[in-house]
Amino acid sequence: MKRVISLIVCLLLLTQNALASKSAVLIEAGTGQVLNEQNAHDRLPPASVTKVMTMLLIMEAIDSGKIGMDDLVTCSEYAATMGGSQVYLEAGEQMPVSEMLKAIAVASANDACVAMAEHLCGTEEAFVKQMNERAAALGMKNTTFCNTNGLPDPNHLTTAYDIALMSKELLKHEKILPYLGIWTDSLRNGAFGLANTNKLIRFYKGANGIKTGSTAEAGFCLSASAIRNGMQLIAVVLGAPTSKERFAEATELLDYGFANFEIADGVDTTQVLANVPVLKGVSAEVALLPQTSFSPLLPKGKKDAVTQVTEIPKSVLAPIEAGQELGQVRFLLDDQEIGCVPLVAAETVQKLGMGESFLRICRAWVVAKQEK
Repeated sequence: MKRVISLIVCLLLLTQNALASKSAVLIEAGTGQVLNEQNAHDRLPPASVTKVMTMLLIMEAIDSGKIGMDDLVTCSEYAATMGGSQVYLEAGEQMPVSEMLKAIAVASANDACVAMAEHLCGTEEAFVKQMNERAAALGMKNTTFCNTNGLPDPNHLTTAYDIALMSKELLKHEKILPYLGIWTDSLRNGAFGLANTNKLIRFYKGANGIKTGSTAEAGFCLSASAIRNGMQLIAVVLGAPTSKERFAEATELLDYGFANFEIADGVDTTQVLANVPVLKGVSAEVALLPQTSFSPLLPKGKKDAVTQVTEIPKSVLAPIEAGQELGQVRFLLDDQEIGCVPLVAAETVQKLGMGESFLRICRAWVVAKQEK
């Protein structure tokens, strides 16, 4: 399927004008498929788009139960000295995690980033180490973080493609979405107003994030996301000459994606796609679930041409372990496979013991005799 998409992308790109931004990429969030790009792997300063990773680590800490939204975070003297975009935290001032997260997502607060880093890891340096470790785990091969907020540093570099990867991961955390979609809000019981610098949130249909950034060194940067008809796209632009151009070029990329691609019906890990008889097991059958979720990304107009073929055995022999692969569902487009998802056992089925086997034989004999 990637060959089909790549060919279509190449043909469509022939009609595209070069972007003014130094680097750009458009991906579909579910598959990670690149739909459009320009110098997507060039290492460049990301400015405050860095905070996508900062927010990701915060959300992972929240979702794991390490911290809670109501936990109070104390601003250190060091965090209060960050400068740049900030919410003017004072040393010793406390805010709940939820407010710190709002300050980062909406106001791009450098001071809140450091305060959260210290709250989670003790020092900003330890948090930055985690940022780089998480980047490596996500496959961000050309990224080096030196701070939590994107303030200028000659070694603080990433790529449009790497930013798309961490943006894709951040969007998996549903609790962050309301913050990314805020247009205006406030902190300190309404005393401090907030306004989102991501204009697409207000003016682009389906926009739901993510983060702007700008410095003299980085130019104007943006990781923009939008969802329409079940398809989530992420457009990243780095080094745009002006703020107006970064939004225009992100819009151009998103428009391109929504105009040329669509998502077909797929499967998710909660769907029972089949029940298979179990021989010599304590249960008579076992349910099969998709091992991973999958929804095919297709050129526009091909959605109804996709077929699903489920391949499973007539029966399986106990014992069966939960998660054991027992079949597959194949996705076909014009008789060509575009995806394949393993089907796995939903639960463990133990092998039937001798005693239970004897009892079942006796019960069957009694039932058969009664039926006569």
